[in-house]
Amino acid sequence: MTAKTPSKLEKILAAGHYAVTSECGPPRGSDPAGIVEKAELIKNHVDAINITDNQTSVCRTCSLAVCIRLKTMGLEPVLQMVTRDRNRIALQSDILGAAHWDINNILCLSGDHQSFGDCSKGQNVHDLDSMQLLQTVRQMCDEGKFLGGDEIKRPPQMFAGAAANPFADPFEIRVARLAKKVKAGAQFIQTQCIYNLDKFEEWMQGVRDRGLHEQTAIMAGLTPMKSAGMARYMKNRVPGMDVPDEVVQRLADTPKDKQAEEGIKMCIESIERLKECEGIRGFHIMAIEWEEKVPGIVEAAGLYPRPEV
Repeated sequence: MTAKTPSKLEKILAAGHYAVTSECGPPRGSDPAGIVEKAELIKNHVDAINITDNQTSVCRTCSLAVCIRLKTMGLEPVLQMVTRDRNRIALQSDILGAAHWDINNILCLSGDHQSFGDCSKGQNVHDLDSMQLLQTVRQMCDEGKFLGGDEIKRPPQMFAGAAANPFADPFEIRVARLAKKVKAGAQFIQTQCIYNLDKFEEWMQGVRDRGLHEQTAIMAGLTPMKSAGMARYMKNRVPGMDVPDEVVQRLADTPKDKQAEEGIKMCIESIERLKECEGIRGFHIMAIEWEEKVPGIVEAAGLYPRPEV
């Protein structure tokens, strides 16, 4: 088997630098211009760009195609892959498709239930779950074998990641669930958006108590708030999100024309605080349809220029 060539993201983390990633949602059509523009906005301030996979169960251009587009632009994509829409044959095929283009980062996810999206009558597949997908990626990469046991000619070389939500109920099992993902082969973790920093730090204490921070690279997820209305919506309507009252109130107490600026300031403050949290290895900045703000956040948080590896 050929020697593994680490992805840029893997090399950044291995060198001990804070990694910075962001994400872009593919378009609701076939025109690539929008995604190219988003990628151009953030490319110099991040180490890799996640491409979401039919997020919120809404049909979009496929993640793999957009990752290929970024690859041809000389950028580092992270292929997000959900188990909702594919059986194990299609999952393995898409992993090979990514490897065909030397796309070497993958984030393994279950995916939002189809009732959230525009095809509510669509069938859930979930032939594998997200942990089994992690195991599949690692088997294909490390053993060079398909799930059926046959050998792969030119196995994929993937830096395999997973998501973690420290805020979902019940809170008591969140560290144990992370431990299962690490055991399944997660080499990096990108977390849900963090607004309740006290609760997140409590979760990280549990992570450190089990030594999980030494077994996987944990990247803290952040989404800047645009307004008090967005904060209220995320607090009350988005499952698994923990937005404290004081976050909503701080934005509500800010004049409307200054709320976006205040939301960005709060995001930068969160990064600065999380830098002091042992076990945090990087930051995943999810500026939803607000990519133009990512460079300023990265610079103000002292994460620019990005290191060369």
